[in-house]
Amino acid sequence: MLQRNERVMVFIDGSNLYAAIRSLGFEFDYSKLLSYFRNRSKLLRAYYYTALGDEQDYSPIRPLVDWLAYNGYAVISKPTKEYFDPITGSKRVKGNMDIEIAVGMLQMAPYYDHAVLISGDGDFRRVVQAAQDMGKQVTVISTLKTNPPMIADELRRQADIFLELDDMKDELVRDANSLP
Repeated sequence: MLQRNERVMVFIDGSNLYAAIRSLGFEFDYSKLLSYFRNRSKLLRAYYYTALGDEQDYSPIRPLVDWLAYNGYAVISKPTKEYFDPITGSKRVKGNMDIEIAVGMLQMAPYYDHAVLISGDGDFRRVVQAAQDMGKQVTVISTLKTNPPMIADELRRQADIFLELDDMKDELVRDANSLP
């Protein structure tokens, strides 16, 4: 578990968290997430990673990203890329942030004692192991309570601590009158 004197950094896979909270069916309060870690540790920084479309029209994620950037989060983004799937012939949009999250976790390792990764993506198993090999403790937050589970078994096993997002719901649910 987190210790009050531990230097903590949080790394959030935005699209993965969005899918998890949507599957669990609750409104998420990002202010409460910061408070959750500030009350339990020395929170140094919380990074939110997301891909953003270049479309000129309204992007549904833009207000959230702007709010996060003004309210204590370091937002790391990159533009989505469009490509044509040669098998289906349809246009696809891709915006994977896995490399950015992995690089961030490793670059910032000298400054934290404990990393918190909010994602269930099994591709992160190796970066979690690399951080552990550097003497860092790693907590992973995701959920087993969706069908299928959002957490990859190999990531859950690699983590020092696994926290079930659904068990944290009462502390992280957005009040009816609050902003994100």
